[in-house]
Amino acid sequence: MTNVFVRAVLGRVAAGVVVVWAVFTLVFGILRVLPGDPVSLAANADSGGVPPSAATIAALTAQYGLDRPLWQQYLSALGDFVTGDWGTSVVTGQPVTTSLLDALPSTAALAAAALALGAVVAFVLAFAATFRPDGITARVLGQLPSILVSLPTFAVGLVLIQVFAFGLGLVPGFGEDGVSTLVLPAITLAIPIAGYLGQVMAAGMREAAAQPFVDVARAKGASEAAVHLRHVAPAAALPALSALGVLIGAALAGAVVVETVFSRAGLGRLTQQAVAAHDGPVLLAAVVISAAIFVVVTLAVDLISPFIDPRAGSVHG
Repeated sequence: MTNVFVRAVLGRVAAGVVVVWAVFTLVFGILRVLPGDPVSLAANADSGGVPPSAATIAALTAQYGLDRPLWQQYLSALGDFVTGDWGTSVVTGQPVTTSLLDALPSTAALAAAALALGAVVAFVLAFAATFRPDGITARVLGQLPSILVSLPTFAVGLVLIQVFAFGLGLVPGFGEDGVSTLVLPAITLAIPIAGYLGQVMAAGMREAAAQPFVDVARAKGASEAAVHLRHVAPAAALPALSALGVLIGAALAGAVVVETVFSRAGLGRLTQQAVAAHDGPVLLAAVVISAAIFVVVTLAVDLISPFIDPRAGSVHG
């Protein structure tokens, strides 16, 4: 069993490495065919508005390795990335690792707050929608997750800023100076997360409510609330955990919009700025790191799931 487990884990790790490598290769290829010359960008950034000389262009071309064949550029970039040399920003001249390390804490705090808030809201909606499924309240609340998923994040953020920051003055609308500035961004990012997770949890609870062990619990005299809380609701844990990888991906994708709206200097906004400025090294690193986070979270879920429910298909085989 141990050997089977180890082989399965190594297989999953290898598959994750292939995914990250594929993302690196795809982004590298896209950056090479997109319009926008990184050498010209860097030269103009260094020249202070003065047209760069041919010598400057040639030096920067050699510095970024763009004078070599494409396959050599790819192998060199891949080798540097694996060894932790992610280059420098063609816009700011700052090491890419420094930019990422500066941006990650803000995005991590935002994603953690949004996931926690989204999970609480999702559980409440799922519980209320399945506790008395034939009631009007349950039917109304059962439609909320679909509505929350469909709400445009950008518009939600602007509405929250207008109402709670400008209108009521309860919390700041922009920046990242303290916990109070995290409130509105976290709520904005948590809304679609709560919608998706609420659908997953509700489906798990409905399935559990039809199982024989629930009838046994009722036959023993437990109240309907106790049965739902102790026996039905825990059944939503595994589906919710299985959805964690998707939720992390959604949080990272949503951070691009949320951090732009609320002027937070995180990984999402860094990615958006890199796209706008054609800053290839920063964009490549940001996308690959996001993919790596998704792979690691998915692998962790696969490892944990069997300990929650042995029936779950996972690396344990």
